[in-house]
Amino acid sequence: MMRIAYLGPEGTVSHEAANCIFAGQGASFSPYPTIADVFLATVRGDTDLSVIPIENTIDGSVNPHLDFLVHENELPIQAEWVYPSVQHLIGFPNPHGSGVGHVRKIVSIPVAIAQCREFLKRELPDVEFEHVASTAEGVRTVQQKHTEQLAAIGTQLAAERYGLQVLAHNITDHHNNFTRFILVGNRAFHHPSAGQAKTTILVTLPEDYPGALHQVLSAFAWRRINLSKIESRPTKKKLGSYFSISILKRPWIQSCCLPPCRK
Repeated sequence: MMRIAYLGPEGTVSHEAANCIFAGQGASFSPYPTIADVFLATVRGDTDLSVIPIENTIDGSVNPHLDFLVHENELPIQAEWVYPSVQHLIGFPNPHGSGVGHVRKIVSIPVAIAQCREFLKRELPDVEFEHVASTAEGVRTVQQKHTEQLAAIGTQLAAERYGLQVLAHNITDHHNNFTRFILVGNRAFHHPSAGQAKTTILVTLPEDYPGALHQVLSAFAWRRINLSKIESRPTKKKLGSYFSISILKRPWIQSCCLPPCRK
């Protein structure tokens, strides 16, 4: 049985994505409170793979997770998975009938609240907000306080896990909201629906001079290797010092490509 670590508690988007990725494969899932704990669980061998969110359609890259992947992690990336991030308004039903007008406070994370701004402005213009560590933590808080005046923004899985109702479905402002996850660990993973392979590389320039990055990128352009993403992150060594994260689409000829990239 494959053991999977994810960012908890139960009911997060990471948990929902992990269930989808490993559906029918008999995997066991373990939630961890921080992304560092998720990585370390796999480093220690407590789990086989970690499911890590690294990019979102609306909010872009999850920079703290990328930084941990680069600076604190030595595990290889085995796969990636793109999962639709659908958020719902979750709570207890309206005791006075239908609708969501009974909600006075929403418990969630700032990112989820921002992604549902138009719905909240239209349906709950006077609602108050309470911030917690995760969307699932918000749903759990509503369940524990057991009052219909509280609601949370979260996943269908969270509503089911904590015995609450979905008061309004798919309340995000942009319905093409997807999250990119990577699977990190030493155990190989290949999904039956796998698409084109990718390779992620880190590039650090030895010195800063005009055209330095262009020289590196030209090595790929000359060989018609498509880069699907280029992102700069600080090296954390000195101000203004960055490395580049580049994602290469494959297939590509490894023996032809790698020597120029080492220069």
